[in-house]
Amino acid sequence: MTAVPIQNIRNFSIVAHIDHGKSTLADRLIQLTGGLDAREMAGKEQVLDSMDIERERGITIKAQTVRLNYRAKDGKDYVLNLIDTPGHVDFAYEVNRSLAACEGSLLVVDASQGVEAQTLANVYQAIDNNHEIVPVLNKIDLPAAEPEKVKTQIEDVIGLDASNAIGISAKTGLNIDQVLEAIVTRLPPPKGDREAPLKALLVDSWYDVYLGVVVLVRIVDGVLKKGQRIRMMGTNAAYEVDRTGVFTPKLAMVDELGPGEIGMLTASIKEVADTRVGDTITDDRKPVDKALPGFRPAIPVVFCGLFPVDAAQFEDLRAAMGKLRLNDASFTYEMETSAALGFGFRCGFLGLLHLEIIQERLSREFNLDLIATAPSVIYKIKKTGGEELEIHNPVDMPDPNHIEEMQEPWIEATILTPDEYLGAVLKLCQDRRGAQKELTYVGNRAMVKYDLPLNEVVFDFYDRLKSVSRGYASFDYHLTDYKPADLVKLQMLVNGEPVDALAMLVHRTRAETRGRAMAEKLKELIPPHMFQVPIQAAIGGKVIARETVRAFRKDVTAKCYGGDATRKRKLLEKQKEGKKKMRQYGKVDIPQEAFIAALKVDV
Repeated sequence: MTAVPIQNIRNFSIVAHIDHGKSTLADRLIQLTGGLDAREMAGKEQVLDSMDIERERGITIKAQTVRLNYRAKDGKDYVLNLIDTPGHVDFAYEVNRSLAACEGSLLVVDASQGVEAQTLANVYQAIDNNHEIVPVLNKIDLPAAEPEKVKTQIEDVIGLDASNAIGISAKTGLNIDQVLEAIVTRLPPPKGDREAPLKALLVDSWYDVYLGVVVLVRIVDGVLKKGQRIRMMGTNAAYEVDRTGVFTPKLAMVDELGPGEIGMLTASIKEVADTRVGDTITDDRKPVDKALPGFRPAIPVVFCGLFPVDAAQFEDLRAAMGKLRLNDASFTYEMETSAALGFGFRCGFLGLLHLEIIQERLSREFNLDLIATAPSVIYKIKKTGGEELEIHNPVDMPDPNHIEEMQEPWIEATILTPDEYLGAVLKLCQDRRGAQKELTYVGNRAMVKYDLPLNEVVFDFYDRLKSVSRGYASFDYHLTDYKPADLVKLQMLVNGEPVDALAMLVHRTRAETRGRAMAEKLKELIPPHMFQVPIQAAIGGKVIARETVRAFRKDVTAKCYGGDATRKRKLLEKQKEGKKKMRQYGKVDIPQEAFIAALKVDV
């Protein structure tokens, strides 16, 4: 591959809400530029979504990159570097780093649905990165499409000029050639100096079984060559480059990468953790003085315990988590033990979808049966002695007498919903202790901004929002700060024994309703034993709700035909004594489904 003049390179990403057609548009661009032929594309939609789980759910989880060669109408040959980004709020950090490697974005909006919450969040990130933005209206062939109305929405809500927005259908390939021309004519080329010392941005890294750690880089200045000795400025580690290549989307090896190009390198790096996303790569012998600004690291916000159903699978779980961590630096874990569930791990995630994806990958790729505890967030606790703690697990909460102040994380949520569901959405936010910040209208859609405590959102807020709005509302959030809160530790006692997997920190005003709902749910789910099983919800030593699972009752008097009544009474008394004894020593089996269902309790 010959070196391309920098003015003929275009680096761009596609930003959009979930399901507005990013990956399908990427497919059409690859097809039209000849990146893959019809045989390689056959029967395989979303070629950049490589994981099975991405295909099944129809979502992008990892940002993928591809280099396309395009001959424009002016007769010049261009290199287009496309980064396809995820749309879901949990993977916003993937979007953040993809945008930092580009100069322009295609803003894809569904012509039948209009601007959604994630569209806003992602386009603002692109604007923060000084991107040139080309609006693209997808699905204009649908009967419900309203391109003119959506153009007005883009201008009103985002403030972008949409008069020259391109109307396309990514599914049928309509007007895709116009998108390619717009990329070449409307997006700026990258800037960079070939003679300057090497300066490259580390965009992503993942583990490949054959190549080891593969690093995706965007060259800013200088040239990256095979055999060159490079240094990571963040970790100060030096490596020798084994290979350099580009994705077309198949991996193709090249001798060097010049300024403005996006490609990969391998350098016998052992662990993905050694390659910090956002780090600056430079020449070991001729380093640059100042590192690139990089971008904020992914910080876990939701924590939950994962335990194997079969204790013998603990080592398998440890190995599986190590492998997942290789490809997902945002997933963190540490060992923990639980009286009810044995040995397991406390894991940190970016959100509930991230948690669900990791759980599904563990069960699918590694054949593990897992129990997950109630998700919780990071609480800050100030003790009376002045000591400050961060609590990830409700079980670690200190004695309430020693706590001076507790703080919980709050988020700013942006919700877009059709007008007729506004009342239900506002009620849901109020019930979750939310404070309304603003309410504006965009056509017949309302945009609400709410301050909400994160612990009210991690349970089932997203599911509830979708059900009260019949699936039409969209939701995006970002963490704002910590605020003082009146929180209590709610314990579930089964037969007098606390079940630490079901312990949770809740706001005092909601403790009773949640405790009662959990007790009722557990009553339905725990099977009857030979003795009565009391289920209690308690705060400290105070029981706030109770349910009882009835005992099996064997008819011990069945053999008594006639005779004295005292015989029957004697047998019943004996049975009663036995049950009492059993209750003292008996062990209650809580099935796995009970844990899962109890954690999904809807209050």
